[in-house]
Amino acid sequence: MVAQLVRLKLTLMANTFRRSVWQTIGLVLGSLYALGIVVTVVVASLLGGWNDPVLTGDLLVVLGAVAVLGWWVLPIFLYGVDATLDPQRFVLYPIPRRTLLTGLTVAGAISVPGIATALTFAGTSLAWLRSPLALIAGVIGAAGGLAVCVLGARAWTTLLSPLMESRRSREVLTLAAFVPLLALSPAINLLAQRIADSGASPEHLRHTLTDLAAVTAWTPFGAPWGIAAAVHDGAWLVAIGRLAVLAASALLLAWLWDWSMRRSLERPPRVTAQRERVKGLGFFDRFPASRTGAVAARTATYWLRDPRYSGSLIVVPMLPVIMLVGMNSGGAEAAAVTGPVMSMLAPLTAWILGFSISNDIGYDYTAFSLHVATGLPGRADRWGRVIPVLVAGTPIVILYSLIPLWLSGQWGWLPAVLGLSLGTLLASLGVSSATSSRWVYPVAKPGESPFKQPQGATGATMVAQSINMGLAVLVCLPALVLAVLSVVLSGPTALVLGWVTLLVGLAVGLGVLMFGVRWGARTIETRSPELLQQVQSFA
Repeated sequence: MVAQLVRLKLTLMANTFRRSVWQTIGLVLGSLYALGIVVTVVVASLLGGWNDPVLTGDLLVVLGAVAVLGWWVLPIFLYGVDATLDPQRFVLYPIPRRTLLTGLTVAGAISVPGIATALTFAGTSLAWLRSPLALIAGVIGAAGGLAVCVLGARAWTTLLSPLMESRRSREVLTLAAFVPLLALSPAINLLAQRIADSGASPEHLRHTLTDLAAVTAWTPFGAPWGIAAAVHDGAWLVAIGRLAVLAASALLLAWLWDWSMRRSLERPPRVTAQRERVKGLGFFDRFPASRTGAVAARTATYWLRDPRYSGSLIVVPMLPVIMLVGMNSGGAEAAAVTGPVMSMLAPLTAWILGFSISNDIGYDYTAFSLHVATGLPGRADRWGRVIPVLVAGTPIVILYSLIPLWLSGQWGWLPAVLGLSLGTLLASLGVSSATSSRWVYPVAKPGESPFKQPQGATGATMVAQSINMGLAVLVCLPALVLAVLSVVLSGPTALVLGWVTLLVGLAVGLGVLMFGVRWGARTIETRSPELLQQVQSFA
């Protein structure tokens, strides 16, 4: 039965190449990226273990602990992403629970991330190539580390699944967890800058790393890599103790998964209706009673209630914090250019808002059939999706244009920043209106986690983002050049260039928006059956 589950998972992976070109591209790109990581780790482990095995061992313990923690935490926020081997699907089959648990554990490692993790962990054991006993211990630790990763991911997601049954609680948890993840990179940069400014010697940093690795090696996260390090140092009792920690952790996680899986199989989740007090028709009361108004009202409702939309825009309120932390962590040189760099906050936000509708038809999923069946005009579809973003995005872009100028006191830049920002918003919406009628790619379906990345969506998303970014930069290039000149120069020339930037930005943005909406409307009217067929193929 274990072999049958493994063959089933391999068959599902092979079928990915037959479903669509985008899924094939995404799987190939993901595999190449994972292969690059594996090669990097293998080479770094070989070189590090040959030159300084002690330091390399400490690094492997810390970095391995981060990898295990990632396996445990990320699936909780992406719950339900890979349901191809969900235990609920095997309820009607007479499979012993222990056999099912073993099969699902082995099959859980058969994926691009799982295979890449297995190869990466195996590559870390090559750091002990000069010590045969440590090499054997490294292989054992790598196998144990992979088991802890897979068992931990399965155990915690299954255990916490009752908390994720409520759609609202799942949305709140995933969105709340995404905020600190956004701040992780600036925080790391700030910490690195503080360490550099403190003047700590390399020897002091090495002692700090050694102390951190010594503690981490006694946890389930770092024990798999601490075994080989202890064997290399000749500390056999320490190695046996860390091996015991690893074995106990794996057994405890296996028991936890077994218990939580038994509970989920015996008491499957129940869907209960939630009563909500609804007064009026919401946005349908606020928009005109027309075809364009109906699409706009529905789109505005999506922005307010669909976590797939709100999840993609949660970066907008975090942008000022991220940019400020990044500037402050760069030292005196970065602080000197804080004003000009922060003035790009509004144009960047405008581009994000404009790009947000670049795959609206994909987010509609089968609801797009209403547009096709009713013969909705393309102009109503395009303007109905643009208007809510314009209404909500224009005040945000204006506010983000004022904040950097208020902090730096450079109010003379206001016309240029406003012209570039508003022009970018209009032009980006026009570009998205045109490209979204031609290219549709897989996204999370309604009701699924907003951070789900369907198979095959990676390559399509990269292509769509590249095309949108390239076209948006191209059409905004005149306003961008004028804005840069008005900021760099001074005196009356800069003031005149600022007002010229405002006029040019608005004129170009409006022109691109009108052209993009018109071109996209004509494309939708001629390709709506093909678009609907493409969207339905993502099921």
